[in-house]
Amino acid sequence: MLKLTARDYHAIRCQGEETYPDECCGILLGKVDNDIRIVYQAVRCANACIDSPQTRYEIDPLELIRAQREARARGLDVVGFYHSHADHPALWSPTDLEEAHWIGCSYLITSVEKGSAQLTKSFVLTGTIEENKMLLEEELEVSN
Repeated sequence: MLKLTARDYHAIRCQGEETYPDECCGILLGKVDNDIRIVYQAVRCANACIDSPQTRYEIDPLELIRAQREARARGLDVVGFYHSHADHPALWSPTDLEEAHWIGCSYLITSVEKGSAQLTKSFVLTGTIEENKMLLEEELEVSN
């Protein structure tokens, strides 16, 4: 399960609308408690994908390192990532699975259709190694 505040949920969806038709992306910082990933902060990142930002996203490694340092300083961890799909469903693609490497983390996807955020879903990356990893839909809880 992934838990996040209404504020972060709304900010992620707004970012998807702002960057449309390109994909937005970011990092989720928080804590894990009994397989529940609790988000304390959604860190907005620039989409560093140059060749096809409408269908792919890439987080600059320097932004990831900066977010990891910030998390560590606050006693938090990277618990997931988020991105948008422009004019496509909020479902993971084969490319999303191929490029997902953080086993146990959540991958949040918001569908943005014609510039308007629609459905937002979360998936957890399961498995033990690259060869058996899978993205499974998980419950998403948004609280005030």
